[in-house]
Amino acid sequence: MTPADIPLKPPTAGSVAIAAAEVSRGEVEQVERALIDASTRVPVLMFYTSAVVWLLIGTLLGSLTAFKSHMPDMLAGISFLTWGRIRPAHMNTMLFGWASMVGIGTSIWLMARLCRTTLRHPLLLVGGAAFWNLGVIVGLIAIFAGQSTGYQWLEFPPYAAAILFVAYSLIVSWAVLMFRFRREGHVYITQWYLLGAFLWFPWLYGATQMMLFVIPVQGVVQAAVNWWFANNFMFLWLGSIGLGTAYYMIPKVIGRPVYSYHLAAIGFWTYALFASWTGMQRLVDGPFPAWMITASIAASIFMMIPVVTMGLNHHMTMRGSFPLMRYSPTLRFTVFGAIAFTVFCVVGMVISLRSMARVVNFTEAGVAYTHLGLYAFFTMIMFGSMYYIVPRLVGREWRYGSLIKLHFWASAYGIGLMLLMLFVGGWVQGRDVDNASLAFSESTQSILPYLRGRSLSGMLLALAHLIFAFHFGMMLFGLGRHASVPTFLNPQADAKAHTGT
Repeated sequence: MTPADIPLKPPTAGSVAIAAAEVSRGEVEQVERALIDASTRVPVLMFYTSAVVWLLIGTLLGSLTAFKSHMPDMLAGISFLTWGRIRPAHMNTMLFGWASMVGIGTSIWLMARLCRTTLRHPLLLVGGAAFWNLGVIVGLIAIFAGQSTGYQWLEFPPYAAAILFVAYSLIVSWAVLMFRFRREGHVYITQWYLLGAFLWFPWLYGATQMMLFVIPVQGVVQAAVNWWFANNFMFLWLGSIGLGTAYYMIPKVIGRPVYSYHLAAIGFWTYALFASWTGMQRLVDGPFPAWMITASIAASIFMMIPVVTMGLNHHMTMRGSFPLMRYSPTLRFTVFGAIAFTVFCVVGMVISLRSMARVVNFTEAGVAYTHLGLYAFFTMIMFGSMYYIVPRLVGREWRYGSLIKLHFWASAYGIGLMLLMLFVGGWVQGRDVDNASLAFSESTQSILPYLRGRSLSGMLLALAHLIFAFHFGMMLFGLGRHASVPTFLNPQADAKAHTGT
């Protein structure tokens, strides 16, 4: 018997009407999404383009920082390129230039899609992006000119921070209006995290600026405020954007809803509660009340609650779909970042314990921990989001799947090697510094091989960033593929998609 021999019942009028309604609804939703994407195109691409430029500048500064850590005489005659200036310039470029701008760009698109409304007054966001870039430029010039404040991740002087506040006010006013006039009544998990990030950032940055520069607190309390800000900048600002993006991208790519909204709610509220108490564990054995340190250590341990709930939720959502990571760039980068978040929090818990903190605090292990969160977790998820969002903004698909694959592996091996070198090197460094029988100069010699390994890992990351910037530039200039299917990592997937198999 052939398919033609199978008797078919004639369709009823009701079934035809239902099918027509479903087709009509699908077409309307497709047009609606196209209009939303068109309305967000200019501001999102402005944030993305700025972020990629800052990523390249930050990579250059990071490479100089890495090489000067074991080659201190390199460029020694140029005052503004001394290690004490390029290191904070590198970190602030990555935090406020790359990470914040790519996070805001992704948040704009996600909020517009989830609110199901076109972006009103896009010039407001364009102005916000311009002022944010101005604030970063002014802050970096001040650092290179020797006007750094000396507070980690807060090296921009107050007048540069004021520009960032103006920019942020333009951005957050849009976010509130977008959510207020949303057409979708349901509030999605991603929106919880994005709205939280938009509300937490001005509180974090404003309170810290007030306590350190406007009405400065006295003595060692300044260090406590500084570390409270640094940890919460990573968790409540960047971390919230990264987690919200992961909660959108994973279900969207695999075509399956989030496994459990109840787990997501537990994860969100426990994350908001415990993450905000962290930071003081970086000051173990410092001149602070014991309860402050203990509270942060306890919060780091309790962070396992949101970590386990989020990890379980992502895993159950992905169950049966892990093979898709062979093909989807967005899924591969996002899942890598989600796993890195779990590792980031577990490592944070371990190194917060007093016995560990006494060894690794103020060593290269602390630098490794920062890169684990900022790059392995946040940046990898942002790369994944850009691979998904940019084609929907420019109307073309990424040109080369091979470049995406090379970008992923260079990033993965680069950050993996960096973390290995810095964590092991930091442990060796801390152990030698604790050894009273060794001169301090000997501890600096023992870590040199690991610093050289870090420089090698930086070269891999630089390669990854150049590849990504080149590919992104092709998309901006209209050199992407005209195709109805996305670019896959495995060329066979493209063939299957075109043939419908």
